[in-house]
Amino acid sequence: MEILVLNGSEVRGAMSMREWIEADKSAAAMYSKKQCDIPLRTNIDVKDAEGQALFMPGVVEGENALGIKIVSVYPNNAARNLPSLSATVLVMEKETGAVKGILDGTELTKMRTGALAGAATDLLARKDAKTFLLIGTGGQAESQLEAVLAVRDIQTAYVFNRKQEKAEAFVEGVKEHMAPYGAELIAVSDLDGVIENADVITAVTTAKEPVFEGSKVKAGCHINGMGAYTPEMIELDPEIVVRADKVFLDTVDGVMNEAGDMMQPVKDGRVGKEKLQHELGELVLEAATGRESDEEITVFKSTGSAVFDIVTAEALYQTAKSKGIGSTIAL
Repeated sequence: MEILVLNGSEVRGAMSMREWIEADKSAAAMYSKKQCDIPLRTNIDVKDAEGQALFMPGVVEGENALGIKIVSVYPNNAARNLPSLSATVLVMEKETGAVKGILDGTELTKMRTGALAGAATDLLARKDAKTFLLIGTGGQAESQLEAVLAVRDIQTAYVFNRKQEKAEAFVEGVKEHMAPYGAELIAVSDLDGVIENADVITAVTTAKEPVFEGSKVKAGCHINGMGAYTPEMIELDPEIVVRADKVFLDTVDGVMNEAGDMMQPVKDGRVGKEKLQHELGELVLEAATGRESDEEITVFKSTGSAVFDIVTAEALYQTAKSKGIGSTIAL
């Protein structure tokens, strides 16, 4: 059987951001319809090498998708001039179980994570949103920026890093790629006067303290919390969870067991669990009510799930195959 192989640049270029977003919407819908089997992640400690291997399999019946993402976390690789974190996705034929695709999982994860924020923004942000604030300039930031620009006519996009030079370097690095969207990109290291005017905010950090003051967010704003993924990480101010009119999660089970910025306000008694029981897939399926006015504050929180990897990988495989992108090997 021939196996399609896609490297990082091929993963990035095979689908448009809009196609990534639609694939993520489909994944969210399948998860909320319970048309998938996503087991708990298996972690294996490789003690001799001080590394860890993570295995995330899944099958999504409604999308004819079967596969597994394998992530390697090896901090000592930095001394070998190798990435400390890498990922590979195997795409499998659901009818036979045969492997049909090997994809760069690092780039796939970046793209599907950004696209997920784009999906939430498309479903929840005001239609006339013009000002965007991106907090964080790490490896996930570029796709987060593009995804919001792809779904709203953003005129001004502020990019925040506490170090001005890092914010400026990020803007310089992405401005050519983002030019077709027509937004002005502005690097900032101070949120005063920015947070109050943002129509959409995306935080993509691993911060253990809130990265902005929830009390300063204006009415009508939509917020994406895309970075914090452990109980110790709290990038979103609990105050914004309290103030929010609507909160949607990528998966209730994942967020309520892993995301400190959602768990903390519940633990403190500031927010009832009933406020944090709706998933993005319910919006896709029109089984829940989203934004009802231009004054509502909406929040989307994600900690990730293999369902998004499996569905986007299948979509990517099919698109690349139809376009003749990638190379093939035979086993």
